[in-house]
Amino acid sequence: MIHVKNLSKEYRSGRGRIKALTNVSFDVEGSKTLLVIGKSGSGKTTLLNCIGGLEKPDRGSISCFGEDINALSGRNLSLFQRKKIGFVFQQGNLISYLNVFDNIDFPLALNGINGKKRKEHVIELLDKIGLAGAGKALPSELSGGEIQRVSFARAIAHSPKMLLADEPTASLDSETGRNLVKLMREVSTEHKCIMVISTHDQEITELADVIIQLRDGMIIGGDQ
Repeated sequence: MIHVKNLSKEYRSGRGRIKALTNVSFDVEGSKTLLVIGKSGSGKTTLLNCIGGLEKPDRGSISCFGEDINALSGRNLSLFQRKKIGFVFQQGNLISYLNVFDNIDFPLALNGINGKKRKEHVIELLDKIGLAGAGKALPSELSGGEIQRVSFARAIAHSPKMLLADEPTASLDSETGRNLVKLMREVSTEHKCIMVISTHDQEITELADVIIQLRDGMIIGGDQ
């Protein structure tokens, strides 16, 4: 379960203080898909970064599966992220010099998973994302949709409890984006993983279990 309470975050810039998040609160549990919708600058990315421990909020609390994220030491936070969180970034962020197979295999190696089952698991994931014959391809040889599918497979490879996807459909056409989110939801449900997706794409809202809408860093609506 993810429990976010009164989360606030500000940034300082040449224009003064910018309120990225203001008293944001919500819960999500089970293997549900939470969609955070809002325009650019609404605070979506900051919210995901705080939940994933990539940024620290100024105020408020975040509890993920009984762990107080803000109270973890640097080492324990790194272990928590490595074992329990999968990240899908807007541009995919694949390792350019590794082929598709090795990109997906990377988190398994990082978590010390070895043996025949590790290779079989990567092959299974390649099949699930529709890229069974692309294991030796480099990221530069993939389309935008293929990059995002590989990024998702890498994020889910180590069976995390939570998947955070920041604008995964932003650079994709509507059909490709919708198919990607459907795939992400199906596989995440199978792995019993909570999925939190930030997006400005209204067309994928029906694929979510829970929706919150942000504007200027505040929740203004949704279906919680």
